[in-house]
Amino acid sequence: MASLRDIENRIKSTKKTSQITKAMQMVSASKLARAESNATAFVPYMEKIQEVVGSIAAGTKDSGHPMLVSRPVKKTGYVVITSDRGLVGGYNANILRTVKRAIETRHASKDEVMIIAIGRKGLEFFQRLDFNIVESVEGISDHPSFDEIKDVANRAVGMFTEGAYDEVYLYYNHFVSAISSEVTEKKLLPLTDIISASGTTTSYEFEPSGEAILEVLLPQYAESLIFGALIDGKASEHASSMTAMKTASDNAADLIDSLTLSFNRARQAAITQEITEIVGGVAALE
Repeated sequence: MASLRDIENRIKSTKKTSQITKAMQMVSASKLARAESNATAFVPYMEKIQEVVGSIAAGTKDSGHPMLVSRPVKKTGYVVITSDRGLVGGYNANILRTVKRAIETRHASKDEVMIIAIGRKGLEFFQRLDFNIVESVEGISDHPSFDEIKDVANRAVGMFTEGAYDEVYLYYNHFVSAISSEVTEKKLLPLTDIISASGTTTSYEFEPSGEAILEVLLPQYAESLIFGALIDGKASEHASSMTAMKTASDNAADLIDSLTLSFNRARQAAITQEITEIVGGVAALE
């Protein structure tokens, strides 16, 4: 049985840990409010650019742009968005487990897979499994700007148009609420369903030509999908961190209660033992 001093030390250390987790919970809650606002504000932009690109693509069906055309799949790119840090519950594990399962289902060899890792946890995971990581970025801020991933997003889209791989899938955690998120798989390229997905009958007048506009707009649209997934994932990351820290704080409180009860019982037993020894000593002197 642990001594009184050991139990007391455990209570003190657990209380200090609880203070840290509560502080981290409050920080994550503060970050979540802004991240959720950023993700919500980005939705109208994505809906509008999808409508415009879909409308132009529908009116320029013979453009032959490589981003709109399916081709035989020999290699597949995977853009995987994870966090740089731990202490976020199952946020990273859920994404990486889903991606690994999808790769095992679709491919017979790792040579058919090319990874674009956004976030240190994903990068380390695929390095351990010896996958071909063609691009990576770490150190994304809690409230990212497009400039932070502009280069990697541009290269991810560029490698598709250059034929390095023949399709691209995007994986991230979609923010549902402060206590819920969903691992989301989205086929990023080719944009074969953009016309039907736009769901619009709006007609646009444009110049110089639909082909010229699509040449500029399609890469921007694909890069925007990556950025939208990133800020959506950041909201999920902060929510997962907040939930994990709350759970840790609650567990610490339960442990403190249990240790306090053990401490009181041990102290009571020690007092009873001392009284018994005193009484026994007095009786021996009589």
